[in-house]
Amino acid sequence: MKLENKVAIVTGGAMGNGLGIVKTFLKYGAKVIIFDYSDKIEETVNNFKQEGKDVEGHLVDIRDKEKIKECVGKVIEKYGKIDILVNNAGVAKLTPFLETSDEIRDFHFDINIKGAWNMSQEVLPYMSKDGAIVNLSSVTGPMVADTGEVAYATTKAALYGFTKGLAAEVVSKGIRVNAILPGYIMTPMVEGIAKDSNMSNPDSVVKGIADGIPMGRLGTIEELGELAAFLASNEASYITGQGFVIDGGSTLPETMSVGV
Repeated sequence: MKLENKVAIVTGGAMGNGLGIVKTFLKYGAKVIIFDYSDKIEETVNNFKQEGKDVEGHLVDIRDKEKIKECVGKVIEKYGKIDILVNNAGVAKLTPFLETSDEIRDFHFDINIKGAWNMSQEVLPYMSKDGAIVNLSSVTGPMVADTGEVAYATTKAALYGFTKGLAAEVVSKGIRVNAILPGYIMTPMVEGIAKDSNMSNPDSVVKGIADGIPMGRLGTIEELGELAAFLASNEASYITGQGFVIDGGSTLPETMSVGV
């Protein structure tokens, strides 16, 4: 298996895209440690352990550098190495720019950017020579944006730049750094946006999103997990500093018009 005996830390792995990544990494033989601030982490870890999976979890706020240091230390104490870091944890709170408070701005910046920064700084000194970092950016920011997404788009574009800059610094150490740019994946975040848009019929919002995607559907967390597993594995040994779009073709159309 392509990730056999690899030690991987996945932030935000208790649900959503992170959960899809954890599932896929475990399928390919990795030992996975979830760093998450959600109260779902215990339930997620217990469910995997009941299936006999090699997984553990740490309740970590990735804004807290001391807590990160403590938990990374526990990983090293147990495994002696870290092969893979997936900076997946992220937040999105959509508000019009002129109504975006400093608190909402900093909420995005502190988790989406500084969180990945904090994790990478702490993990890199322990990373094996053929290690890999995978950052979860987005098509939102580097490629597209909608109203209300200024804070979110800014942070996800920054993560793409972070990926390239970090890749250039650590390539001489044999460590690769790449980014995934998801479009719409069916996650709790998307479900929350749908409910906020139409509390009485969120399914109609999801259908509307799917209708605008050339493939006619949202992606699954497992599909995203497969891409992350590839980038984290030696199959991607000659790839670094790149961003990979997984969006069902949603950024492909030159125009959203379907009429002629």
